Amino acid sequence: MKHVFALVTGLVFGTGIAISGMMDPAKVLNFFDLAGAWDPSLAFVMGGALVVTFIGYRLVWRRDAPLLGGRFQVPAGTKIDMKLVGGSALFGIGWGIAGFCPGAAIPALGTGRWEVALFLAAVILGFWLRRVIAPLQPSRVPS
Repeated sequence: MKHVFALVTGLVFGTGIAISGMMDPAKVLNFFDLAGAWDPSLAFVMGGALVVTFIGYRLVWRRDAPLLGGRFQVPAGTKIDMKLVGGSALFGIGWGIAGFCPGAAIPALGTGRWEVALFLAAVILGFWLRRVIAPLQPSRVPS
């Protein structure tokens, strides 16, 4: 049942991305082009998502546990460090260059555009490189 709900959630997300036009990198890049052909539609999509998320979290946190899981899995860390800032910057730069975020690129695979496949291949390569590099870095355990 868990997989069915995951599939339905993914289909709803992908449909929303498609209907809003966010699978088109030009639409996303025009949002960042404040001095040119600025397109505010991404702000409306984000605003709608924030409203739904705000309401959804208010309803979900009233429960003792998730419907299909043992417990809520909430990150314990609140530290803002260079890994967080660097990863956020890298995400933003990639989004600004390619016009895709990974969440929108996955449903955009259905368009058959090679740029989408190249973008997702680069994302996967980045994930893989991080896994390779992480064990090579010195541990920073406070003494």
